[in-house]
Amino acid sequence: MTSSSADRPDRPDRDRPDGDAARPARHGVRRGRRTGAVPSLGRTAAPRVRAAGVRPGAREVDAVVVGAGPNGLAAAVTLARAGLEVVVLEAQDTVGGGSRTLDLGLAPGVVHDICSAVHPMAWASPFFRSLRLHERLDLLTPTASFAQPLDGGRAAIAYRDLDRTADGLGADGAAWRATFGPLADQWEDVVALALGDHRRVPTGATPRSAATAARFALAVLRNGQSVVPSALRTEEGAALLTGVAGHAITPLPSLAAAGTAVLLTTLAHAGHGWPVVRGGSQAIVDALLADLVRLGGRVVTGHPVARRADLPPARTYLFDTGPRLVAQVFGDAMPPHLVRAYAGFRYGNAAAKVDLVVDGPIPWAHPEVHRAGTVHLGGNRDQVVAAERAVGRGRHAEQPLTLLSDPAALDHGRVSRGVRPVWAYAHVPAGSDVDPTETVIRQVERFAPGFRDTVVAAQGIPAARLAEHDANLVGGDISGGAISLVGMFTRPTPRLDPFDSGAPGVYLCSASAPPGPGVHGLSGWYAARRALRQVFGRSDAP
Repeated sequence: MTSSSADRPDRPDRDRPDGDAARPARHGVRRGRRTGAVPSLGRTAAPRVRAAGVRPGAREVDAVVVGAGPNGLAAAVTLARAGLEVVVLEAQDTVGGGSRTLDLGLAPGVVHDICSAVHPMAWASPFFRSLRLHERLDLLTPTASFAQPLDGGRAAIAYRDLDRTADGLGADGAAWRATFGPLADQWEDVVALALGDHRRVPTGATPRSAATAARFALAVLRNGQSVVPSALRTEEGAALLTGVAGHAITPLPSLAAAGTAVLLTTLAHAGHGWPVVRGGSQAIVDALLADLVRLGGRVVTGHPVARRADLPPARTYLFDTGPRLVAQVFGDAMPPHLVRAYAGFRYGNAAAKVDLVVDGPIPWAHPEVHRAGTVHLGGNRDQVVAAERAVGRGRHAEQPLTLLSDPAALDHGRVSRGVRPVWAYAHVPAGSDVDPTETVIRQVERFAPGFRDTVVAAQGIPAARLAEHDANLVGGDISGGAISLVGMFTRPTPRLDPFDSGAPGVYLCSASAPPGPGVHGLSGWYAARRALRQVFGRSDAP
């Protein structure tokens, strides 16, 4: 995303010293041994896109989008579909933000997804469906959407098949089926509710939608606090849903985290489940980019925006960035109270990334775990809750909740010369500068004895360094801001229109605006449609 001193916790690239100290830690690991550091973030697997002539003093265009992540590209495509002239400015040399797939130089021919890797929202997003993106991408659906290994070689498995999942949960099977069966059957209503703008009743809501909303709310209530007992009583059932709630990276239990869990678990049993995209996350970005170029849009890479002079003249500006950059660039045109709110926008807890190369399948102690596209490594409910609370208090958990995906288990083209990429995140305090590599390997080894011996190479990126390849990831916050129940309805500010910055024609279209994190393009779509109506008087917004 577009870099700025307002959203970047470190110095800009041009001020960073040379040498290994300025690079993400990287290690080769074999039976516990490590090699020294090697060069950092590597070569892109996708072509660069540049457009000449977009510079201060250039002729006016209809719209400028700052940031070429999925939301920025969604906004640009929406505006271009309406016939507007659109320019996208991106600080990085490659397009995609958190949905890029890069060659990190860890092993010949092996590429890694540098942020997002698994995409339940890629098929469920109403905007992506309007582009028929789910039909144009090769979505590979695993037999199991996610798994929660437990100590002692046990595991709870959320299969794509709801009945198979319920059968495997024993005494919790009936409760799981009763909770998620009706929601999965009405997944479109669930998506409209959870992924709307959090300000209005979803368009086209019906009495059936109201019943679905009530079921969704009850599931959130029963799993998001300690007063009303959860319907899940076994260690396996409680752990399985708690691992999904951990995606919110917030102390548990939490109503906001429960909302995340109920939405994602509903999608796990519907449509394409939790798929990986053949070739990596970059394929989503490439599809959006192809649409934009076909519609006449332009993208300029290597173009950071930090002040008004960095922007060409336009009738509207949309920022797929953190709110702080909007205040930095357009603060003099915003009401003072909104400048303060944007400049003081609160970020949340963090993730630290580990990219690994392994020379065979992960030796899970429970054989069914290998069927899952996503594995939540945290143990039982109490262990996950303790780890997330430690992070919330600014401490590193000894056994942090770790998310892992082995995309080559489905996408065999990701295997190169017998080795394959493995993707992992560990939850850590915001701004952590601790290399997560050893902690993550140890957490995987806990549930897959012998894993360490399969690791050929690994690169750890502390939370504090994630903003170097995407300035939106402030302090390692991959959610675009702290996740809370109040924040769901008030971020970035408690206004009826969460996308309008208060500066005429300037909109926020990033994950810091509703509906929040995820590769769905909806924040960009919602903001662009408002710009079409308010700036261009278009009531036929696509």
